[in-house]
Amino acid sequence: MTTAEAAARLGTFTVVDVRTPGEYASGHLPGAHNVPLDRLDEASTALTEAALRRPLLIVCASGARSARGCARLADLEVPAATLEGGTGAWAAAGHPLERQAGARTPWPMERQVRLAAGSLVVAGFLAGLAQPSAHWLSGLIGAGLVFSGATNTCGMAALLARLPHNRPGRDAAPFEETLTRLTA
Repeated sequence: MTTAEAAARLGTFTVVDVRTPGEYASGHLPGAHNVPLDRLDEASTALTEAALRRPLLIVCASGARSARGCARLADLEVPAATLEGGTGAWAAAGHPLERQAGARTPWPMERQVRLAAGSLVVAGFLAGLAQPSAHWLSGLIGAGLVFSGATNTCGMAALLARLPHNRPGRDAAPFEETLTRLTA
């Protein structure tokens, strides 16, 4: 769904943001509920109930994770639409984002992955100058990136999502509270 279509119908959707809690806190669509992609199965009952009342609009930073979320929900027979271009396109179109007061602003997950992968490739290259077998690190990271692109999954993003700066802040709503709001 385009940002224009979503903006025109925003009040008719239950908006679900599948980014990490840290990314969500830095800015999300008005009224969005944070259900991280790695917890979608855990929230399937609440999302099924929410979808019976209003259509689900799944959102992430760029549209890639929300597309995976929609595919997973389709596997569970829960209808949902994804916002093309994610919150980035939403904000670029001039639509408002809500932010939690005092929320820290972590880098978007895609940027964190690029930094981590690039750093590991450079480290493998430099270490390989002293110890040639260290070049394997660069090769393994490259192979991981190829696999990530071919499968549209990202193991590195899953690992980075577990870091403290990507976890919920102290003032964030507990996940169970989000599930309760989805079923209310």
